[in-house]
Amino acid sequence: MFNQLFPNVDWVKMWEATYETLYMTVISTGVTFVLGLAIGILLFLTSPHQIWANKIVNVLTGSLVNIFRSIPFIVLIILLIPFTKFLLGTIRGVEAALPALIIGAAPFYARLVLIALREIDKGVIEAARSMGAKTSTIIWKVLIPESLPALLSGITVTAVALVGYTAMAGIIGAGGLGNLAFIDGFQRSRDDVTLMATIIILLIVFILQFIGDFITTKTDKR
Repeated sequence: MFNQLFPNVDWVKMWEATYETLYMTVISTGVTFVLGLAIGILLFLTSPHQIWANKIVNVLTGSLVNIFRSIPFIVLIILLIPFTKFLLGTIRGVEAALPALIIGAAPFYARLVLIALREIDKGVIEAARSMGAKTSTIIWKVLIPESLPALLSGITVTAVALVGYTAMAGIIGAGGLGNLAFIDGFQRSRDDVTLMATIIILLIVFILQFIGDFITTKTDKR
């Protein structure tokens, strides 16, 4: 029955494409979390009345974040082709998709980090500063712990968005389920291949959202 519904699906290729999508998503999400967190904290600390208040750094960083956050991902991939080729020597395959995925997602997550940090009670930060806490201590003992549920919720949203980005990256030969759906499905008029790739992408999204929501709920002590 299952094979009758999906007669054109090559399951070996499908599972390979699923692995490639998961690989791109996991690696890019991990790097995006670290990079986006760093940028978000920099934006927060250099904003007015904060520890590193610096208008020039804040405006320049914020402008770069806004620029890269505003560029449509498919356009960003094309713009980054020379950089990707210089960095990796190729523009095809799962590895070649990572620079665009990270550069596309990190600014988005950085904004979510900034929003999360702004929600922290200012009194908590002022109390830590009045006790002479170092900036590193404030970051690791106050900012991150106090905003952790929002940070985890934000990276969940970003991870889900990255699954969609990997599908778009697949259209230019990055591999994954997007590439399989486009090459083996759409271009060859095999609707069952496209449908199955879509179903697996949806399952990945649902699982990521469930895991993210579960961890966020467990870390929220309010």
